[in-house]
Amino acid sequence: MPFIETSIMSQKREFVRLASAADANLSELCRRYGISRQTGHKLLKRYAASGEAGLEEQSRKPHSSPRRSSDAMEAAVLLLRAEHPCWGGRKIAARLKALGQEGVPSASTVTAILRRHDRLGPGCSNGQAAFVRFEHEAPNRLWQMDFKGHFAAGSGRCHPLTVLDDHSRFSLCLAACADERGETVQSCLTATFRRYGLPDRMTMDNGAPWGDGPDTPYTPLTVWLMRLGIKVGHSRPYHPQTQGKDERFHRSLKAEVLTGRSFCDLAECQQAFDHWRTVYNEERPHEALNLMPPICRYQPAIRSFPEILPTFDYAPDDHVRKVQDKGWISFKGHSFKLPKAFKGQKIAIRPTDQDGLWKVWFGTQALTQVDLHERLR
Repeated sequence: MPFIETSIMSQKREFVRLASAADANLSELCRRYGISRQTGHKLLKRYAASGEAGLEEQSRKPHSSPRRSSDAMEAAVLLLRAEHPCWGGRKIAARLKALGQEGVPSASTVTAILRRHDRLGPGCSNGQAAFVRFEHEAPNRLWQMDFKGHFAAGSGRCHPLTVLDDHSRFSLCLAACADERGETVQSCLTATFRRYGLPDRMTMDNGAPWGDGPDTPYTPLTVWLMRLGIKVGHSRPYHPQTQGKDERFHRSLKAEVLTGRSFCDLAECQQAFDHWRTVYNEERPHEALNLMPPICRYQPAIRSFPEILPTFDYAPDDHVRKVQDKGWISFKGHSFKLPKAFKGQKIAIRPTDQDGLWKVWFGTQALTQVDLHERLR
């Protein structure tokens, strides 16, 4: 019968004593104890050399590991992990290669090093591949903008404003704001536009300060953006995945900057934001960018920010109206109401192919349409 798990040592002792006899049939004993002749010879050799101690289970660990990473490489991995506690094997391997480190092991080996040293914490990226998402084909075609959830900062609260380029995932703005008012956002965007230029489009959710709900997508802030020639879009209500890249940026910001940390004031928040934004843009390998940092795919926009807002030049045959108080305009004896955010702005009314149906334009963006026949009924 084979060795019994609960009495392996007694079985081994019995075997070697029987097998040590001068007239012992080793092959038959091995068959009866359920072991191979190779194992039987090994046990006899160990017993002869060390007595019963030689029958103890021996470590199967190899005497040498020629393919194991060097101590210096393990130290480099652990040092980078200490600097960036949420980076996994893929990011660390990519960053070490970017720094010119020689002999960088595979991402799986880096992950094994982290695991061996108990450096894989919960809630952080440890090398899993990211989902493939849609992206615009060039920088500045679309910027995503949102506020991350506010948090305590000293006696007040910090409202992080984030703006992300859709194509490159480049962080264009990470501002520690004291509130979420339109004037605050406009000030931050002005500084961003002066540095990086104007995008073709910007998308945001439906809440203040860039919307007043899904039915009222225009505010003084979005009107200002439209006057700059930026097309404004809003995410679908209750569909945060519309701005999935910025939402994912918020997760990284929380994990790598905010979790487990407190701030004395907004200045300290901004200092931490500025440092991490540099790391994120210029050093941190991005899963969706083949482990390249966002700056490798970003270029500033061609259109510069105008210090004086341009005026729209409408066509000679456009019917131009100035929006009155509370959003009212008059056209062909009828009054129509536009969002009050357009108060004082000039809009153009143009005919369509359908009789009695006219479109209302603000610059190059269509706002709505009016049906004169409905007004007559």
